[in-house]
Amino acid sequence: MNDIQASHRETKFNSAVNGNGVITAVTSTVEDVFDDTYREKEGPKPARRIVWRNVILMSLLHLGSLYGLTLLFSASAATLAWGILCYWISALGVTAGAHRLWSHRSYKATFPLRVFLAIANSMAFQNDIYEWARDHRAHHKYSETDADPHNASRGFFFSHIGWLLVRKHPDVIEKGSKLELSDLKADEVVMFQRRYYKLSVILMCFTIPTVVPWYFWGESLWISYFVPGLLRYTLVLNATWLVNSAAHMWGNRPYDKNISPRENRFVTFSAIGEGFHNYHHTFPYDYSASEFGWKVNLTTCFIDFMCFLGLANDPKKVPKEVVQSRVQRTGDGSHRSG
Repeated sequence: MNDIQASHRETKFNSAVNGNGVITAVTSTVEDVFDDTYREKEGPKPARRIVWRNVILMSLLHLGSLYGLTLLFSASAATLAWGILCYWISALGVTAGAHRLWSHRSYKATFPLRVFLAIANSMAFQNDIYEWARDHRAHHKYSETDADPHNASRGFFFSHIGWLLVRKHPDVIEKGSKLELSDLKADEVVMFQRRYYKLSVILMCFTIPTVVPWYFWGESLWISYFVPGLLRYTLVLNATWLVNSAAHMWGNRPYDKNISPRENRFVTFSAIGEGFHNYHHTFPYDYSASEFGWKVNLTTCFIDFMCFLGLANDPKKVPKEVVQSRVQRTGDGSHRSG
């Protein structure tokens, strides 16, 4: 077993701290641990099949967003504030919802909180929770291989947006279909959102962000659609995609120098806490996705506040001694405490 395989494999057997502060042994409750038995098939790679519908839609979306930038100074302060609020809600639907709760089960959420996160996730419009979590578990289990949906070894463009513009590699489909997803299927909120996903996206991603400024403070529908609607949506999309691309290419690796994911400050800021990516791939079950708690991590602040309100519980955290041991064993020497 090589260094990369060993560093991925040991993640499964580390310890974590439960909600009462007690150190407990953790074996991941979901399939997010790197599979070092997977081997890419020998021979030529399958030809890329472009999905022209997606190419056209993504092109139009980004052109519309560029136009939205020209309208920023025409929008009222209330509309801009609404756009920022919609950005945060959308992002939380991905980071606190699809990612940390449903993909990794790094904390537990009550029914009302799960409903809010599902609604926020529909506002983000990045595939339904079930599909998002399935692909993300495959990303961790088969990271940087043909079975990784947004394999960063295929370059920045592919890992950022290109993977959405072509047919999935056959290994992504094959391995993704074999993942254990019974926890997602058993969650009535996840399955309800999946059943009515298109309707929820029309309502949450486009209608509400557009109608609220027009109805409540008289903003024009034109500005409302292009600024808190299209521009906000596109910014959230690209912030999330940067976790797949930039955070796998640029930055330091203080926890595991043998894997691709990096610590990237810009991604940490834009994706409200998801840029501590070397840490996250080293300890995927940590609810904070970071060693440093609230530091540049709005998602962790949100989850902690939900725990304070009694809407969330059992956040899993890696003990400092486990982190330090890993830093000394596999880090690149760039670790700073805090």
